Amino acid sequence: MSPGAPACKALSRRRSQAARYAVKGGSKEAVQRPCHAPASAPVWTRRERPGLLARVHSAVFKAPLFPAHELLDSGAGEKLERFGERVLRRPDPQALWNPRDEAVWRTADWRFEPARASGGQRGQWLSQASSRELDLEANAGAWSIRFGAATAVLRPTAFKHVGIFPEQASNWVFLQQTLARIDARPARVLNLFGYTGVASVIALQAGAQVTHVDASKTSLAWARENLVASGLAPDAMRLMLDDALGFARKAARRGERYEVILADPPHHGRGPRGEEWQFEEHVAELVRLLEELLAPKACLIFSTYAFGFSPLGLASLLQRTGQVEAGELALLEAPLAAGAKGAQAAPRALACGACARVARGVDLSGLSLWS
Repeated sequence: MSPGAPACKALSRRRSQAARYAVKGGSKEAVQRPCHAPASAPVWTRRERPGLLARVHSAVFKAPLFPAHELLDSGAGEKLERFGERVLRRPDPQALWNPRDEAVWRTADWRFEPARASGGQRGQWLSQASSRELDLEANAGAWSIRFGAATAVLRPTAFKHVGIFPEQASNWVFLQQTLARIDARPARVLNLFGYTGVASVIALQAGAQVTHVDASKTSLAWARENLVASGLAPDAMRLMLDDALGFARKAARRGERYEVILADPPHHGRGPRGEEWQFEEHVAELVRLLEELLAPKACLIFSTYAFGFSPLGLASLLQRTGQVEAGELALLEAPLAAGAKGAQAAPRALACGACARVARGVDLSGLSLWS
């Protein structure tokens, strides 16, 4: 190994980190030169070399106004959120900092206590006031919130979720904007890994024809519940109990095409017949099938909370699908009350996963994407 190799490797790492995301706005540019190249060797910049880096932003997709939800505080591996009338405290591994205000945490109605035997994947909900466990089998504590004209029924589950991922509100607004720009009437929407169907309800209310796919009977029943709560018929959309990858394979063989596809795959999951989904093993095939399923003029909204997967990786994965904008989804902490401890500290953004929006033959210019 040459004497300058360690320093060169360190420099390469720094350059790699600097070029990981394109700089949004300003005059800074990512510059890359081979490590052992002479100073006179040609370099490329973000502006001079159009392509992948020009489409990946070190930014968060803009979060819309969501009056029914607030991230009140976060830290020490937890987050404190208000969902309508309820305040919930639950774990979040991304909250690596210290909480801003200890007092606000005492406002929680319920807290989630992970079970050690499950590796933190399951657990119980306890009343903050009495420490009594909620009876999840008795559907204890169900309530509802609204996002625009859509109503979502919420309830605590043994997996710490409550039936909605509020960071997806950014994609819900983008979905509405996209459907308004697509000529097909009605636009065909496919929602894979559709969960409780908030995005599907929003698409239906925008006039789309929706196919909603999930591997869980519980999630499909919940989606029907959200349909009815939102004033729609329980059969207003095509509900499919299926493995997402298996459905995509069959749909591609049938020649199905969609103007909008949403996909929010987990890191690991199982289908209704025991099919296994592992993000690293199966995502490339899924993306290839999605390329086939997209209509000539279409959009894809692809997000994931798979640990360690970055917007840059997502953009590379999807770069052949269409014009890609990749970034992060996040929740921004709400301002603390005046006079509260930590009220002067700037709100922090809690990372909620990577996201990419892909346009194929659809003009999305003029949309304000970034926070």
